[in-house]
Amino acid sequence: MKTIAILGSTGSIGTQTLEVARANGDIRIAALAAGRNIKMLEQQIREFRPRIAAVWEEKDAKQLRIAVADLPVEILSGMDGLKAVAVCEESQILVTAIVGMIGILPTIEGIKAGKDIALANKETLVTAGHIIMPLAKKHHVQILPVDSEHSAIFQSLNGEEGKRIEKILLTASGGPFRGKTWDELQNVQLEDALKHPNWAMGQKITIDSASMVNKGLEVMEARWLFGTELDQIQVVIQPQSVIHSMVQFTDGAVIAQLGTPDMKLPIQYALYYPHRRFLAGERLDFAKLGRITFEDPDLDTFKGLAYAFEAAKMGGSMPTVFNAANERAVSKFLNRSIKFTEIYDIIRYCMDTHHVIENPDVQQILDTEQSVYELIEGRW
Repeated sequence: MKTIAILGSTGSIGTQTLEVARANGDIRIAALAAGRNIKMLEQQIREFRPRIAAVWEEKDAKQLRIAVADLPVEILSGMDGLKAVAVCEESQILVTAIVGMIGILPTIEGIKAGKDIALANKETLVTAGHIIMPLAKKHHVQILPVDSEHSAIFQSLNGEEGKRIEKILLTASGGPFRGKTWDELQNVQLEDALKHPNWAMGQKITIDSASMVNKGLEVMEARWLFGTELDQIQVVIQPQSVIHSMVQFTDGAVIAQLGTPDMKLPIQYALYYPHRRFLAGERLDFAKLGRITFEDPDLDTFKGLAYAFEAAKMGGSMPTVFNAANERAVSKFLNRSIKFTEIYDIIRYCMDTHHVIENPDVQQILDTEQSVYELIEGRW
């Protein structure tokens, strides 16, 4: 029996994690945390019977306490609630599916408590990889990637003693705007950006995929997860989303992980690692697939990816600036208050005005995030 806790249980990754638990029958849910979707969280509590559940706002916690008063569950709120879920005594694995830099502190607490981390929160490594990876090593904790591309790399490295990586080939679908010019991006609408050709994801990550900022964040993550230099990571457009990523070794051999675009596969692999379990769903039919194609990314049009490489090279607090600027810009685009291409303008402006802090601690990371938000609100 596996016992897990989930940060972000009502989001895309969180709900699919619960689908995996439901399908297997030998995963117990010890604790759940969600944002504002109280109705769904109540349903999850009633089905999975966690000991602890947390929401961000205390007013929502009060409402939830009334709704589940007939169940033996402790309802908490705020950062203290997230931390309580992260360190829940019964759990062995903490699934960090929460969106945003709010996930950093609970992840750190989970690591200190000896929990293996099934990592789906990009911001944790993008902004604090220099803190997280040494801390995980110190506490003998595994960081198990849930992102499909990083899971593919992780799987491709299995059995490779020494892991002599020459290059990581990080694949991308290209999103809904693949092949469009800069001029064509000027007038795209929110509905267009939310139509990902292959994956079903949450709104924020879908917009990040459309702008290719998501791939830039994945580059930063991969650098920390697999201990490579930035120039060892190459982004390759693979429109069919069949090859989820590849590793090229020092002898020239390339090992890839292929599969249908189904997030339950990397989720289940992380939860049961190093074992594999049966997973229901569609299988690849190579005869019907016919071909797999590749392209170079268009860095002139999809500027977010180029900015990500720049931020990663500068290091220190600059990845935090990149991430925070994008997060707030995407929020504005989702609210229809800026154009799609202004996401890039906001990121560029924030990077240009920032003075890098070398090796920032957690408080400096969070302060940098807040200063970026204030800078954006003062201009847009």
